Amino acid sequence: MKRGTCLLLTALLLITACAGAQLPETHDAAAADSPAEVENIKYVALTFDDGPSPRCTPRLLDGLKERNVHATFFVVGCQVVKDPDIVERMAAEGHQVGNHSYDHKELDKLSAWEAAEDMRKNDALLQELLGEGDYWVRPPYGLLSEEERQALTVPVIGWSVDTEDWKSKDAGKILDIIYRDTGDGDIILLHDRYLNSVSAALQAVDHLQQQGYQFVTVAELLALRGIQPEGGEIYRQAK
Repeated sequence: MKRGTCLLLTALLLITACAGAQLPETHDAAAADSPAEVENIKYVALTFDDGPSPRCTPRLLDGLKERNVHATFFVVGCQVVKDPDIVERMAAEGHQVGNHSYDHKELDKLSAWEAAEDMRKNDALLQELLGEGDYWVRPPYGLLSEEERQALTVPVIGWSVDTEDWKSKDAGKILDIIYRDTGDGDIILLHDRYLNSVSAALQAVDHLQQQGYQFVTVAELLALRGIQPEGGEIYRQAK
């Protein structure tokens, strides 16, 4: 038999043998993270007002870090100057920092100029401490006149779940409200000046994570829902 014929027969035998072999199953890695599944993830934002508190905020930051959770802190200028290192830690650990005024006054009862000056003073403090950026606003008590709101160049952040932690100071009652009212895209209001609020917040994170929720900053929450925030506009949730 000629050499060329032998090679041809050998090749045919190999092809026949391979044809009977079963190829290993393959899995499409992209299928696990399909757009439909990403859209079904439930996102929520924890927000904390009135800090920083040297007694409570570090404990809260420790708990959030252990859980790999980021939150949003609306800080008060007169507290920031007392504990700037805590605010620096917030930013360094990936939390969003916002402007909750300098003196925590009811801005809607001030003149437009006085309200603007109070917010500007805290913004300047944050710019100096943390660097240039847009520090989103949450006015004290959520109160802001129409004129004051329209003058702002950054978004105004409200809330859709009010824990009333400042009123009850009871972790159980705070948790009841969170579990009852929280849904996908909600913004939860708490205060990091009460130990019971810190305890409730961390328990809520553990519980809601088990329910499939992921915790993000307010900026991340809006971005995930395709919302382009505008200056002076109020955002209470992302749905």
